[in-house]
Amino acid sequence: MAEALVLEFDGIGPDEYEAVNRELGIDPAAGEGNWPAGLQWHGAGATDGGWSVIEVWESREAQAAFMQERLGAALQASGVTAVPSVTWVSLVASHVVT
Repeated sequence: MAEALVLEFDGIGPDEYEAVNRELGIDPAAGEGNWPAGLQWHGAGATDGGWSVIEVWESREAQAAFMQERLGAALQASGVTAVPSVTWVSLVASHVVT
């Protein structure tokens, strides 16, 4: 079953989020670009004092490969040094309602 990931960053906002996505070649608003293999759903938004990214992955290994191969470098290139809190949720159900 799928794995949900919640990343919570303190002190960053939409500017940093957009910069990372530009580095990755992803346009979340349009749903276009070079999305990573294994990612099933992505959402992000402001929190009190920071930014959260919520994703559903086919596996934790797929997300780890993305982090190692692309996301880590994109975060660094965009100047994001904040270390997020990380929460994984092993989903017992996952369905996209359209």
